[in-house]
Amino acid sequence: MDGSTAVLLITGFLGSGKTTFLNRLVHHFPKDRRLTILMNEFGEIGVDGTLVEGDDIDIMEISRGSIFCVCVKTDFIKGLYELNTIIQPDLLIIESTGVANPSDLKRDLKLPIFNDRFDFKDQFCIIDAAHFLDAFEIFASVEKQLETSTVFIINKTDLVAEEVVEKIKQLVRNYHPNPRFFETTFSDIPLELFPFYAENSGAVGTGEQHLPVSSTLTSKELDLFLTDLLAQPDLQTAPPDQLASVTYKWNGENLAEIKDMVERLPDSIIRAKGFVRADGAVSLFSFVLGDWTLDPWERNPADIKHMNVVIFIGEVDGMEQIATAVAGGNWARGEVIQPILQTTII
Repeated sequence: MDGSTAVLLITGFLGSGKTTFLNRLVHHFPKDRRLTILMNEFGEIGVDGTLVEGDDIDIMEISRGSIFCVCVKTDFIKGLYELNTIIQPDLLIIESTGVANPSDLKRDLKLPIFNDRFDFKDQFCIIDAAHFLDAFEIFASVEKQLETSTVFIINKTDLVAEEVVEKIKQLVRNYHPNPRFFETTFSDIPLELFPFYAENSGAVGTGEQHLPVSSTLTSKELDLFLTDLLAQPDLQTAPPDQLASVTYKWNGENLAEIKDMVERLPDSIIRAKGFVRADGAVSLFSFVLGDWTLDPWERNPADIKHMNVVIFIGEVDGMEQIATAVAGGNWARGEVIQPILQTTII
């Protein structure tokens, strides 16, 4: 390995198809090279890590907020430091939470503690054609993702008319003079057009090539570095949108309870997802801005870390209203997470 790690960032609003695109990257990536995925989810627990298809892939999961705000930024930097000093992959793919402001990523990758290992290549913005225009009007994070992205994948084009796609393109052009567009379904684009898989194709990283001991930091030194970093006045430490999440454990037996719950959800809930089991079968429940699916899970249920747990994301005031939506079924509420109110203990 030549001592560098190529980095790709996948952004896009909640439910746009980021994990579907990530799986396409995984399948396309050469099997003889080392890949690490860093998945960031807004909710208390991670679901998307289970959705990644592939064996022997290093996956780092960071939940409970955005890796680009103060709530979990220390976890993010510590994760990158571990990648730099121990894992040392050929490619790092970061899938950010759908409400992230990724403005600081390039600066984060160039922090001196990483010894110039990370080579940022592209930022893909996955656009849900069916919901993008509405989300753009409401959520500041959508604008932040447009400002910093380099490639725009307009996904789910089969659900909208061509004039909607053109409106999306024009809106994106307000932020970029010459944006690169792909119109598709299921996040399927020709990855052979991108050079990052062909680059640095020499010796494969084994995870055993460490930096000299003198170049590494102790835990205390790393904590002091992070304290100084978070004290910088120009750091983007607050999330762009005031959102919260809550988990509910479902103890029911009939999927009709899921449908009943969806019909009662308040408009302030923008995303919900989770694995549910009924009648001996497992389904993946997914809700995005009023539209929802309940699809059979065809892979090994043993891989699911959180069975019958649904994560809801939405406006802070909507968290209490979910209790009304689930009142007709067998549900038990978990913890409410509002990242803007969290403090990071270093």
